[in-house]
Amino acid sequence: MTVDKLPETPELWRWSATQLALGIRTRAISSREAVTSCVERIEQVNPKINAIVELLAEEALSAADAADFAIAKGEAVGLLHGVPVATKINTDQQGHATTGGVVAFRDQIAAIDSPPIANLRSAGAVVVGRTNVPAFSLRWFSNNELHGRTLNPWDQARTPGGSSGGTSAAVASGMVPIAHGNDIAGSIRYPAYACGVMGIRPTMGRVPSWDAPVGADQSLAVQSMVAQGPLARTVDDLRLAVAAMSRFDPRDAIHAQVPLHGDALGRPIRVGVLRDVGIASLSPSGHEALDKATESLRNAGYIVEEVELALFAEAYQLWLLLVLEDLREVLPLIEQFGDEAVNMNLRYNYEVSKEMWGDCTLAKFKQGYARRGTLIAELQKFLQVYPLLLLPVSTEPPFRQDEDIESLDSNRRLVAAQWPMMSVPLLGFPAMSVPISVVEGLPTGVQILGRRYREDTLFDAAEVIAAQVSTLTPIDPKF
Repeated sequence: MTVDKLPETPELWRWSATQLALGIRTRAISSREAVTSCVERIEQVNPKINAIVELLAEEALSAADAADFAIAKGEAVGLLHGVPVATKINTDQQGHATTGGVVAFRDQIAAIDSPPIANLRSAGAVVVGRTNVPAFSLRWFSNNELHGRTLNPWDQARTPGGSSGGTSAAVASGMVPIAHGNDIAGSIRYPAYACGVMGIRPTMGRVPSWDAPVGADQSLAVQSMVAQGPLARTVDDLRLAVAAMSRFDPRDAIHAQVPLHGDALGRPIRVGVLRDVGIASLSPSGHEALDKATESLRNAGYIVEEVELALFAEAYQLWLLLVLEDLREVLPLIEQFGDEAVNMNLRYNYEVSKEMWGDCTLAKFKQGYARRGTLIAELQKFLQVYPLLLLPVSTEPPFRQDEDIESLDSNRRLVAAQWPMMSVPLLGFPAMSVPISVVEGLPTGVQILGRRYREDTLFDAAEVIAAQVSTLTPIDPKF
């Protein structure tokens, strides 16, 4: 998390968070200058993309001045002191509405920060804006009746991903170097893939979370499968953000204070490559991305071998059973306040699940969770031999906007294409989306999965890959 020298470009919005943090700490630049640059970039490109749906310019500049004053006084500072970031509109931030993209929640003002946002601010980060999501954060697209549609800066006809689509589009277009996301079915990793940036879903329990209304309980799926994490343009920035976001918070029932760096892996490091589990055929661009990642790792001395892991197909199927059945309890709320798109997508999702599982019974639900534990153990055994696993992010290029609600057939195809997105949360291991190249105008990438609480090994491998492929972002919107 160090840099040898600062960039020569005067456009601070192009700098990484690591570079900005160093520049602010050494007084080469001020936080006000960094925040102003990002706010001006937002004002320039956000009208085209609609990634940030609440701009906090005045509040951010005030926080930046306070950060600069602290530096001038010689006070101790955090990892992200004075660095501009963005947060997701579905997560509580004190004094601001947690809308979740729902019209009825537009005045739902948070009394306190949620753990991930509290940790970002404790590390000195300056929040410049809030990013868009689908209604109730339940699609791989990011549009809703309250805030409108977020566009992918590479191609407005393609999704920027969801539910952290505003986050990914903001980072890719240079509005902020780091932004917050959360993930239960790919909502960090898929938007990163769709917009050509990096995103990590940490191990469950690494970054503290709380995702329930005041006085309410978190559902079982939320407690066991929703991970909070960052998106960024560089590996160093992800390292920095995960370190900042991992501070203990007592509100999280499963948070574990585990060191960010573990023992060195035995050399040479073996990497498995998983291309297909019999759910959906991988696109040519997906194969090409895995081939390039494989070559990069082999060039660095990793042993990379093709593997078969049927447990991922079973984990994908269990996700459809366990998460969707868990969601039934709040379906009346979604049906009442959600927009037409989220409700149509959910209806199709339930049809797909029913085709696979039939009607859910308590016995099926209990057996599903029992089977989940067995699959986790099987994957842990595999990772003793192959500490890292390369696999697709999605089997298709970024989807066309609203392709999930065109028909049941289309929804079924998209759900199958996302088996790598849905299986990982059910298993609970850390996984990272890494951009590789651009094919036919759209970014491609791969996913790296590793042992629990060994995010450091993912970062190391991603660093090797990133050093051997072209940098894709930041970009100006291509429309």
